[in-house]
Amino acid sequence: MVLLENDPADQELKSQVAPEDWTNPDAQPLYDMVVLGGGTAGLITAAIAAGLGAKVAMIERELLGGDCLNYGCVPSKGLLSVSKRLGMMRRAAEYGIENGASASASFGKVMQRMRELRAGIGHHDGAPRFRDLGVDVFLGEGQFTAENIVDVKLNDGNLRSLRFKRAVVATGAKPLVFPTPGLDEAGYLTNLSLFALTELPKSMVVVGAGPIGIEMAQAFARFGCEITIVAMDPHILPREDPEAAAVLQSVLEQDGVKFELGAKMSRVELRDGKKVLIFERDGQEGEVMAEELLIAIGRSPNVNGIGLEKAGVQFSNRGVQVDDRLRTANPRIFAAGDVAGSFQFTHAADAMARIVIRNAFFFGKGKVSDLTMPWSTYTDPEIAHVGLYESEAEKAGCELSSLRMDFKEIDRNILEGETEGFAKVIFETKSGKLRGATAVGAHAGEVLGEMLIAVTKGMKVSELSGIIHPYPTSVSVWGRLGDKASGARLTPSVAKLLKRIIGWRR
Repeated sequence: MVLLENDPADQELKSQVAPEDWTNPDAQPLYDMVVLGGGTAGLITAAIAAGLGAKVAMIERELLGGDCLNYGCVPSKGLLSVSKRLGMMRRAAEYGIENGASASASFGKVMQRMRELRAGIGHHDGAPRFRDLGVDVFLGEGQFTAENIVDVKLNDGNLRSLRFKRAVVATGAKPLVFPTPGLDEAGYLTNLSLFALTELPKSMVVVGAGPIGIEMAQAFARFGCEITIVAMDPHILPREDPEAAAVLQSVLEQDGVKFELGAKMSRVELRDGKKVLIFERDGQEGEVMAEELLIAIGRSPNVNGIGLEKAGVQFSNRGVQVDDRLRTANPRIFAAGDVAGSFQFTHAADAMARIVIRNAFFFGKGKVSDLTMPWSTYTDPEIAHVGLYESEAEKAGCELSSLRMDFKEIDRNILEGETEGFAKVIFETKSGKLRGATAVGAHAGEVLGEMLIAVTKGMKVSELSGIIHPYPTSVSVWGRLGDKASGARLTPSVAKLLKRIIGWRR
């Protein structure tokens, strides 16, 4: 990751998450838990274990806080908060507000704000805080040298050898970059370097149409950068509901984002001081030129150089191999977070860390497969989802159905002028049990909140109509969908029976 040497905010962040004057503690004779990696999974594991009274050591070779704090969730959402407000201001005329259409952003000030916010949050993940929680924090490179030993080459040049009863591999992941002719020579950005920019590129090619690429494409487009997205997938956000992705793509096109989908990157050239990406699609070549190139095609687990083979831990380029309880082939060692999970989210790493604590210390039987995992893409409009999609009937083991309601039918959204998008529920056709939900629209991540409980608890879709929602709110869409589900069950025979019952009443 790139931190700016002359930026006070970045140096404040560094003083918390990688302090140069840090004094590494002496190693204790035996630790109850050694945590390798100081990202979300490692931090949560260490904090809870220390809070329970365990002797805990945590090792971090770069920056505490990992991906989320330093070059992921926190800085990206800092930029997105500005780009969303820009979008609102440019639509001001719709609300009777004048002169909003000319609103623009000072990129340097936007980035400075982001760095200051990040630094302000940084102390939550900082070395001093975890020392005060009772964790022995070692800043350096850790490697397993035996099934129950981790050696740490400290940043000050010294060496510590840590013996443990239990250990957790929580080393996270790094940007995935496929070898491509000319790419290294031309130079490129990833999320590790993107947030160190101080000047807005006039143009940028974003390779990848997943959440990172799409979020940054929209933000930079609204800041005034010409954006082209190149991706192998036929549509953006391939993991999402295709209808939801289509809503967002339409908005991105209105923002001026161009798309080259179904295209494979072949090579990169330097031409007239710019970077030219040559791609192949349907057997023919095309190209796009820009000042900058952002690679956002995914993440690769950090499994190399940490001695996993010496610890008897099996791994591949997909990550550390674990069972449903996050145990590795070495019964002493667990793994959590991006290095071991198919869901590479901060909240997933948090949940996995809690499973590790239960299973490592309390003979628990916590399973990853028991988790109901939500996620959100923080574009404008947002896309949020929990549970299954209707297309996953085979995974559900039964027939699934869905109901949809557009936000243009919800009074709060009409009043706010936020009518794009929809909400959808997925449920078992026969029983009505909720199995999933999707929302695409303004604040979709917040709107989805109610459905996290409903899906996790296995409520029936018709039960949503019994929940009282304040009027007017966007979350009332779920109650309306519950009404819709109940109405769908009102067959002619049932309606006839109800009419008779009502007629009998005096």
